[in-house]
Amino acid sequence: MKTRARPRGPRAEAAAARLLLLAWALLQVAGASGTADVVVAYNLTWKSTNFKTILEWEPKPINHVYTVQISPRLGNWKSKCFYTTDTECDLTDEIVNDVHQTYQARVFSYPADATDYSGEPPFTNSPEFIPYIETKLGQPTIQSFKQVGTELNVIVQDARTLVKVNGTFLSLRDVFGKDLSYTLYYWKASSTGKKCSSSLELWCSWSSSSPSSCLCLCTSAGRCEQGKAGRRAPHSMLHKEGALGAANCDKVYVAL
Repeated sequence: MKTRARPRGPRAEAAAARLLLLAWALLQVAGASGTADVVVAYNLTWKSTNFKTILEWEPKPINHVYTVQISPRLGNWKSKCFYTTDTECDLTDEIVNDVHQTYQARVFSYPADATDYSGEPPFTNSPEFIPYIETKLGQPTIQSFKQVGTELNVIVQDARTLVKVNGTFLSLRDVFGKDLSYTLYYWKASSTGKKCSSSLELWCSWSSSSPSSCLCLCTSAGRCEQGKAGRRAPHSMLHKEGALGAANCDKVYVAL
């Protein structure tokens, strides 16, 4: 004789609902466990010289990886340095497209094994960056100098940048034009006082009514920034061997 199944009561339906809710909660915990130990990037910093531009951040990853995105203001985000364990990303090829543009980057953190991660990863935004204003100028090079009587003519070589037009790399002069200037500092080896001569061109000159046995020369590149004094580059120096302790300079005896 068959026994009729009893209809479900309210208690059975409530228990089933509780089981479904518990199962859903466990699934959510399992899905989130992959990002529980992911560390968000911090201290995002732009490092740029002659438009060679790298974004740096902290910390070194332990069980996670990073992906970087960059965007011009009001533009679309572009991903770079996918799932990297590095704490820097070279963004030069993006910013040289328009060095007058304002850029922002962001660094996403992912679990180390999450190449197919589909959730919303945590990220940190960088400060805004304007290459034309904020890139540092590299150390200029004294290409040549020629003495004519008591006058010394110095030619400074424009540094090449990573900015391209029609496949050709531009120099600092090509990019900055009249915003770029060189300053020639000069002084006698036995003197601590410096004098200077500024020029918007590739050459500077120094002259004196009385010759000296040794002249120390030092050039620096700078740029105008909206009416204010621009940032100056490291010096490139010519001086007598042993006269001064400059770190990055060519040592040349200059007799006048």
